[in-house]
Amino acid sequence: MEVPVTADEPRPAESGTEPPPSTPAGDPAPPPADKPAAEPPADPGFGPPGPPLNRRNPFLIGLLGGLGVLTAYGIFLGLRNAASILVLIFIALFLAIGLNPAVTRLRRWGLPRGLAVTVIALGVLLLLCGGVFALVPPLVTQTGQLIENVPGYIASLQRNEAVADLVQRYDILNKVQSALDAGTVTNALGGVVGGAKLLFGTIFNVLTVIVLVIYFLAAFDRIKEGGYALVPRSRRRRVRLLTDEILSKVGAYMVGAIAIAVLAGLSTWVFAGVVGLGYPFALAVVVAVFDLIPQIGATLGAIIVSLVGLADSLATGIVCIVFFVIYQQVENYLIYPRVMRRSVKVSDVAAVTAALLGVGLFGVIGALIAIPMVAAIQLIVREVVYPSMEEK
Repeated sequence: MEVPVTADEPRPAESGTEPPPSTPAGDPAPPPADKPAAEPPADPGFGPPGPPLNRRNPFLIGLLGGLGVLTAYGIFLGLRNAASILVLIFIALFLAIGLNPAVTRLRRWGLPRGLAVTVIALGVLLLLCGGVFALVPPLVTQTGQLIENVPGYIASLQRNEAVADLVQRYDILNKVQSALDAGTVTNALGGVVGGAKLLFGTIFNVLTVIVLVIYFLAAFDRIKEGGYALVPRSRRRRVRLLTDEILSKVGAYMVGAIAIAVLAGLSTWVFAGVVGLGYPFALAVVVAVFDLIPQIGATLGAIIVSLVGLADSLATGIVCIVFFVIYQQVENYLIYPRVMRRSVKVSDVAAVTAALLGVGLFGVIGALIAIPMVAAIQLIVREVVYPSMEEK
């Protein structure tokens, strides 16, 4: 007769097996007493291993230091070789930040982002094409007139007794003929090829910047959100607010720069109409487009208009030079600081100082980012540095 097994009593082990040894909860079971202990590996005959390498070994320190120097030098070479591309990317990103408020305004009017970016890109392309087509007709016309008048200039010089005496005394004709040899022609062709490379390189850079600006504008929100995701969650809201304010300053700077360029174009149009220069509207467009380039743009536009005036007459050219010298002083020290103070909210002294330092340190790129950088630093100091100083 079988005896019933209750739940509180352990079940008997099956035949041929023994119950496992009972151990306290959480303690591993001890190994069987009859299992031999692990033996050390047999010596293969090469001797016992030595102590680990000393981290303060001079050879090891020198090796790691040399590898670090080589790595840093490789990074430097990579950045130097990619400097031109990095500059184009930076300019495109800066322009995209400046044009993004216009895209945002179009989106508020109901346009999708893709269509808004397309409208802004077409507007920029039309502006550039307008500047090119405004520059080409006066240049071609004035150059053709100069070439047609070259024989008359030479004839008038030959009739001049003083010039004829100088030509005969210094043997200028023979020197000119000896200079026009095969080597000179080869150098001239090399110069033409170099000029063609410069022209096509400039066109390639402009197209690259335009394409990058379109891509940055299309993915602007995603780029911002990806950058904000790298910030710790506890500080993300404050960083977002400060960054949005800085980006709005850059957009305001672009609006101010466009306003200054339009004012320069209107002033040139009025001046060209008063003096009687040909193509006054075209010259005004050229000056406005070049004035968008910080610091050197206004000078380039002034040189072009002055050359057109000199081709017309010497007196007209001198008047053009005087006008632009005076206007640039007024623009640099009166108009530019006041516009930037109202749009970017930077003081006159800070605007002029930042522009000069930017040009001196980084050239055109420094002038491009000088005013927005000052506005960003001013905002960070006011919202971050001052409160932290007050808490100490």
